[in-house]
Amino acid sequence: MCVYSKRVIPSSRFSTVTTSGFELDPRLAADTHLIVGWGLCDVLLMDDARFPWIVLVPRIAGVTEWFDLPEGERATLLKETLALAEVMQALYNADKINTAALGNIVSQLHVHIVVRYSSDEAWPAPVWGMGMAKPYDQASLTSTIDALRRELPKL
Repeated sequence: MCVYSKRVIPSSRFSTVTTSGFELDPRLAADTHLIVGWGLCDVLLMDDARFPWIVLVPRIAGVTEWFDLPEGERATLLKETLALAEVMQALYNADKINTAALGNIVSQLHVHIVVRYSSDEAWPAPVWGMGMAKPYDQASLTSTIDALRRELPKL
């Protein structure tokens, strides 16, 4: 169970395939919804309906940088990132796919894949800190996750 800002999130909401000692950062747990667990990463939908936005989180404890990963896991993270970006491009016909691993607020290694359009409210700036997040309503959340699960490869 993750606790952050007095909000309790059941662990069952996220993948049970983890390495010893791995826990999803509470801020990521509070802001995302599980789509699927892949070989290395949990694939999480950011709860902001303004932008199709996925976060990949390697299930390895204590990792903050790509170079902290063993070489095999680095290659797997790259493979999973590229597979996800290609699906997002095909599904959403983006003008641009933004990919970033910043970690300035949440240091746990995670990779953002964000669909961008020249017409979106943040363009051409980054999506971080731009306006207020618009959480998905239940119907949109369910249909978005279902669509992504249908299109994502089994990794």
